[in-house]
Amino acid sequence: MAMPAAEAQPLPATGGLAPVAPKDRIFQLDMLRGWAILGILAVNAMAFAWPIAVETATTDPFNHTGADAWGAWVTEVFFQDKFRTLFTMLFGVSIFLVGGERSDEGRGKLLRTRLIWLGVFGLIHGAAFWYGDFLLHYAYCGAIMLLMRSWSAGRLLWIGGSISLLWALVATAGPLAMGALGPEFQEQMQANSPQVTMETINAAVAAYKTSFAAPWIENLKAWLMLAMLSLFLIPVTIPLMMLGLGLYKSGFFVGRSPTVVYLLVLVLAGAVLATDAWASLPGRDAAGLPIAGLDDAAGGMAPLITLGYASMLILLTRFGARIVTGVLVPVGRMAFTNYLTQTLIMASLFYLPWGPQWMGDYHPAALWSVVAAVWVAQLIWSPLWLSVFSNGPLEWVWRSLTYGRLVPIRK
Repeated sequence: MAMPAAEAQPLPATGGLAPVAPKDRIFQLDMLRGWAILGILAVNAMAFAWPIAVETATTDPFNHTGADAWGAWVTEVFFQDKFRTLFTMLFGVSIFLVGGERSDEGRGKLLRTRLIWLGVFGLIHGAAFWYGDFLLHYAYCGAIMLLMRSWSAGRLLWIGGSISLLWALVATAGPLAMGALGPEFQEQMQANSPQVTMETINAAVAAYKTSFAAPWIENLKAWLMLAMLSLFLIPVTIPLMMLGLGLYKSGFFVGRSPTVVYLLVLVLAGAVLATDAWASLPGRDAAGLPIAGLDDAAGGMAPLITLGYASMLILLTRFGARIVTGVLVPVGRMAFTNYLTQTLIMASLFYLPWGPQWMGDYHPAALWSVVAAVWVAQLIWSPLWLSVFSNGPLEWVWRSLTYGRLVPIRK
């Protein structure tokens, strides 16, 4: 079976390059992008609603109970790291779809220009709006990943998959090793770690509200710190991009793998997810777990859960539920616009001076209502926009900058 259409394709009349036509887009990839971009908001919500001190805390400073404890549990078990991982894999696929083989000089130049502009968007997004930006990180990781885009599916899967598996095993083994050392050792480690208190958090919240310029100043300081720290994530990000491209070239991400493969991945992922959910239940005494550290260890297998989610959606599509999974496709086709729109909405609500400045007011349970409202808005507005236009507004800006001309946007 031939490989699906690429994101850049020749113009028959001119021999130049143009963005892929809507009719040639790949349903499964857009579906998975939509799933990823919605799920990412659930993870990022706390980082919009609270200062960076909460995100960098080594222990939970809130000690949430009741509905808030359940809200945090849902995010931690079902969303944390699973959707970032999926989007990273799909970004690896886009490197090949845009750039083609390394021998294709025209598309290679197009890809490099695209990544440069992505970095510019990332700089503006992170420095001016939200410190949690990942576009700049993807831009420079993509500049490395483009060197591997012509590798075979097997080579990408073996190398990218092996490194990703190694990191997953480290993330899994670490909590188990800590648990084996006993509760006294863990208490000592926590006592020696920098503590983030509610007084620290409240002071950071107040700093955002001291003046009109304060939100931008505080965000810029947080972004500068995280932008430097993100360099250490390169050995994690690039293998995931390699794994994603390998899964695309092998047919997994476009629904061409045998059903038994998807079922096997789904069963394994479901077992790990169920273990994590059970071990992490609110109110559960970690000391009473059959294996010390099991609650944190199960969460280390996020890439497997990611592939389990992808398998579930691909199987639903294959066996007659395309009308259900299809609602994610418009969101995925406008992933760039929807990601940046999420920032505009959340930043305006929680800390930018023209909004209600809810920072510090919303805990996990209440945050889910905001996340759900944004999901509904994007699920509605994405197909409405695409009923008139061929791609999202920011996708159009990015493509026009990449191609050096105004590309068509109306259907």
